[in-house]
Amino acid sequence: MSDAPWLTVRRGTAPLVVSIPHTGTELAGLDERFVSPWLARRDTDWWIEKLYDFAEDLDATVVRTAISRSIIDVNRDPSGASLYPGRATTELCPTITFDGDPLYKPGQAPDASEVAARRAAWFDPYHAALEAEIVRLRALHPKIVLYDCHSIRSTLPLLFDGQLPVFNLGTNGGKSTDPVLQENVVAIMAATGWSWVLDGRFKGGWITRHHGRPADGVHALQMELANRGYIREPEGKGVQSNWPVPYDRDFAAPMRATLTDIFKAALAWAGS
Repeated sequence: MSDAPWLTVRRGTAPLVVSIPHTGTELAGLDERFVSPWLARRDTDWWIEKLYDFAEDLDATVVRTAISRSIIDVNRDPSGASLYPGRATTELCPTITFDGDPLYKPGQAPDASEVAARRAAWFDPYHAALEAEIVRLRALHPKIVLYDCHSIRSTLPLLFDGQLPVFNLGTNGGKSTDPVLQENVVAIMAATGWSWVLDGRFKGGWITRHHGRPADGVHALQMELANRGYIREPEGKGVQSNWPVPYDRDFAAPMRATLTDIFKAALAWAGS
């Protein structure tokens, strides 16, 4: 476990690190500066920690932050440079939601010095924890897999056209992982009958791009799941009366089974 109350590190010995960067809902005491606390939490990757809770049974290492992505997004380039040039995206410390709604009340958005302070408080420690676990496991295994867990609403016109595929696997154009591991995961996605894409709209964020070093035995994957694949997602952008929906373990069971297969395939590949 981490010494920081907002950072959870569950250490395993298998060659798999599971990153859960966007399930946090803590607003660091800044609730009153947001238009509303609910709006500040709307873009949370809801229930991903429940969906992937089988990871511990596989002896994976799990790193998770409780801080909301609206405070700081640990999957963005810390320099502020866009990971998707020419496409709409949110900032290191977001000022709008995925629907384009302002997050902060007038005059309450963080300035550059506050962004830097938030980075030092939460962004840097999260990545230091990831790197420490990578180094620890690389001392035990010749190669390991870093799997970055995400989810997002199926329809978000600001970010992408139409409806997002259920599975969105990102490998930074093949740069963050071995092609055999990539092909193994693609085969599992394809066999489900659900829609999927490789390196589509979401090619992998900072976690995948920064920590994925195949030449050093660190192979990173980002999985962005459309919400409809594991929860009863309402139509539209979601309002306070219907979002988030409760987690239904039975509804999520088919997705959990597929994700378990992906983890087992990753472990088998890492041990080959």
